Amino acid sequence: KGPNYCVVSACATASHAIGDSMRTIKYGDADVIITGGSDASITPMAVSGFSNMKALTKNEDPDTASRPFDANRDGFVMGEGAGIIVLEELEHAQKRGAEILGELIGYGATADAHHLTTPSPDGDGAVRAMKCAVADADCQPSDIDYINAHGTSTPFNDKIETHAIKTAFGEHANNLSISSTKSMTGHLLGAAGGIEAIACILSIRNNFLPPTIHYETPDAECDLNYIPNTSIEKYVQYTMSNTFGFGGH
Repeated sequence: KGPNYCVVSACATASHAIGDSMRTIKYGDADVIITGGSDASITPMAVSGFSNMKALTKNEDPDTASRPFDANRDGFVMGEGAGIIVLEELEHAQKRGAEILGELIGYGATADAHHLTTPSPDGDGAVRAMKCAVADADCQPSDIDYINAHGTSTPFNDKIETHAIKTAFGEHANNLSISSTKSMTGHLLGAAGGIEAIACILSIRNNFLPPTIHYETPDAECDLNYIPNTSIEKYVQYTMSNTFGFGGH
C-alpha cells in the first residue's frame, strides 16, 4: 500500500495532489492512486474572508456573475464539489484490462513568491509552471490544443494568466483554444483542479471543448480565444489544465 496524505495548497490543491500522485507512481511507490480534490467551503467564515479580500464578485445576477476574461468581471463565484480520478501505471492498467480514459504525461508546479493573494504582474510563476509541464511531458508548446484556464473571473488573475500563456507559448498562443469552466461551475477552490482535469479528459475523448459562458465585453488585456459562450467540436490530442492558488501556488 502506497502513501496516503493530504495536499493543502489553496486553489491548486487538487492539481498538486494529482501531480504528486503521478510522480509517486513514476517513482515506483504505488501502482494505483485515487486522487483529486473535494471542497465544501461555502460557510459564513469563508465567504466573509474572501469578501474582505475583495476576491468575490458583487454581481448578484447568476447570468452574469462569473464571467472570466470579460471586461466587466469583478470577482469569482464560490462553488462546491469534487473531482476524483483513478491514476494508474499504464502497464498495470493494461494488464488488468482497465478502460483507459486518458494519459497524464506532464506536471509542473512553481511558486511566484510575490504576494499572498495577487499573482506576480508578469505571471512568472504561471509561465514557469506551464513550461515545466510541457517539458515534463516531453512535447512541444505547439502540441497543446486546449487549455482549461484557471480563469477565476477576477480582474488580476485573468489578465495575468493571459499574459503568462502568451509568454509560455509564444506565437502558438493565438492558435490555442482556451476556456474557463469556472464560468459554469463557479470556483471550487481546492477541488477546482480535480473537475478541470476531468474536463480535459472529456475534451480529448469527445473532441468537444467547453465554452467560457457569460462572455460579452472583450478586454484588451485578455485577447486570446476563450471559446465564448458556445462549445465547439475540435480534434484534441493534448490538453493543459491551469490551476493557481493564493499563496503563490
